[in-house]
Amino acid sequence: MVTIVDTLNRPRQKSDARPRHPEKEHRPDNPIQRKPKWIRVKAPTSPIYRETKDVVRSNNLVTVCEEAGCPNIGECWSKKHASFMILGDTCTRACAFCNVRTGMPGPIDPNEPQGVADAVATMGLEHVVITSVDRDDLVDGGAKHFADVISAIRKTSPSTTVEVLTPDFLRKNGALETVVEAKPDVFNHNLETVPSKYLTVRPGARYFHSIRLLQKTKELDAEMFTKSGIMVGLGEVRNEVLQLMDDLRAADVDFLTIGQYLQPSKKHHPVMSFVTPEEFKGYERIAYAKGFLKVSASPLTRSSHHAGEDFADLRAARKAKLGH
Repeated sequence: MVTIVDTLNRPRQKSDARPRHPEKEHRPDNPIQRKPKWIRVKAPTSPIYRETKDVVRSNNLVTVCEEAGCPNIGECWSKKHASFMILGDTCTRACAFCNVRTGMPGPIDPNEPQGVADAVATMGLEHVVITSVDRDDLVDGGAKHFADVISAIRKTSPSTTVEVLTPDFLRKNGALETVVEAKPDVFNHNLETVPSKYLTVRPGARYFHSIRLLQKTKELDAEMFTKSGIMVGLGEVRNEVLQLMDDLRAADVDFLTIGQYLQPSKKHHPVMSFVTPEEFKGYERIAYAKGFLKVSASPLTRSSHHAGEDFADLRAARKAKLGH
């Protein structure tokens, strides 16, 4: 016998507080390990941090900095750097590493593109990162909304460079083309982990589809910078990381980020190892030797951390390679 409980149309009760990750509620707990001494961040206290927070709130925006529990939020917001998360705060996937809320998202906010553009202008951003939750419920995966946000930023802040960090648009024909046609300066799509870990870490995605997405971006626009990132400490082995680098270079990806996985809660995937700063330096050296124009590899590296400075380095590296 199957019992169906209508949680959408029945009156909500006080006891109905919806868990952030309902699909993880009945999983066994994974103890959270104590972080090593090289992973320490200061609590955010600066006035500029509070100003950034006020801008985000006043424009009714969502940031991946908060939703994903990024350890660098204090540093970034104190420099007026923020990564805006569009298409709502609820993801249709249920990745084992991610702290973003999961479930069925609400409708798209038609005012969001202008709200993001206004925030970018108010904060005077020279470089902005736009990311999103996965929206498997939408026909185009939210691609047109990405394009609308890029367009709104271009109109309001024409000198601001735009980096997008997109979902994989799995089975969303034409979605990638829509985003690329909007001409972001950087197209980022994270592989997150090595292929052997996809079933347990990123079950809703397909590794070689993500590789192909990045490769096709360059086919559509050879001048567009492409970028991808992974986390380590999820149980991968070194040779798998090196093979992943080769896969990305075969797809002509320009920029690689590698950071330490940090477990958001007891219900998330456990940290299998803490990779040392020396090991990160080793990955960085190898990645540069394989031909990446830019590599950022450290315990606290995240896709959008220092994105503006990294974009300047990326452009300079391309000019140097071309002999300009």
